Amino acid sequence: MARNPQTIRSERTRVALRKAALSRFQAQGVEATTAEQIAADAGVTLRTFYRHFPSKHDLLFADYDSGLQWFRGALAARPADESVVESVRAAIFAFPYDVQPLTQMAAFRAAELDPERIVNHLRRVENDLAEAITEHLERRTKGSDRALDVVVTARCIAAALFAAMEVWMRQDRRTLADLAEASHATLTALETGLGPDGMFRHS
Repeated sequence: MARNPQTIRSERTRVALRKAALSRFQAQGVEATTAEQIAADAGVTLRTFYRHFPSKHDLLFADYDSGLQWFRGALAARPADESVVESVRAAIFAFPYDVQPLTQMAAFRAAELDPERIVNHLRRVENDLAEAITEHLERRTKGSDRALDVVVTARCIAAALFAAMEVWMRQDRRTLADLAEASHATLTALETGLGPDGMFRHS
């Protein structure tokens, strides 16, 4: 299916703004950077900037937003007879991560933002992930009376993945390989279920 030209232009603008912001943040810090500077560097108007991002701080979370867009498309392409956990795992690990910008943005978030702001944004992203999984399951169970099953399954998967991310973020040494390993272990544990002591086990 052909993509809408307006959607393609919008995505290109968002990418240009993310790159311009990262360059400015590296050169002069987040607080010394203005939305006007980012817009000018990206070759767009300030009005266009605000059409895509509410503030310069929201650019620090743009990697999550682009990742969710990719995740929805990758999830929709998975086979209908595949388990939902395997579909989620495949969709997550199919993302073409550019490690350096992701690591830099994570460092900027940790250094420049109040922890409460980070937590609040991650909760929104977790909710968006749960919604994407819900939509995926609804397509698979169309016509059936499994609304509760769908919502609980989607929210459990999203919550488990973000719990793994929360634990990873508290570690002194954080690499994407470590996060990938934690995410994989979390999804495997979801498939296995709770242990005999009623506790979640990842190993």
